[in-house]
Amino acid sequence: MNQEQIDLAVERGRLLERISSQRQLLAQQLQPLGGAMATADRVVVGARECGDYLARHPELVATSVAVLVILRPSRVWRWTRRGFLAWRTWRMLRRELSHLGLFDRA
Repeated sequence: MNQEQIDLAVERGRLLERISSQRQLLAQQLQPLGGAMATADRVVVGARECGDYLARHPELVATSVAVLVILRPSRVWRWTRRGFLAWRTWRMLRRELSHLGLFDRA
C-alpha cells in the first residue's frame, strides 16, 4: 500500500470511531424521550384500531350521529362529562385494587 492509501485508512478509522462516539452520545441524550415516544406509539396504534373498529361497524357511527341530532348538544355534553367522570373513577379504583392485590388485570 502506498502512503496515500494508508492515510485514507487511518482517516476512515478515525471517522468511524468519531461516528460511534456520536451515536453513543445521541443515544444517551435521547433516552428520556423513549417513554414519551412509546406513549405516542401506543396512542397511534389505539387510534388506528379505533378507526378500524368504526370502519367495521358503521352502524355505531350512524347511531352516534343520530343521538347527537335528536338530543340537544347540552344534554349530550352533560352525559359525556358524567361518562368521563365514571370512567376516570373506575380506572382509579381498578388501579388501587390492583395495588392491593384485590383486582386481577388479566
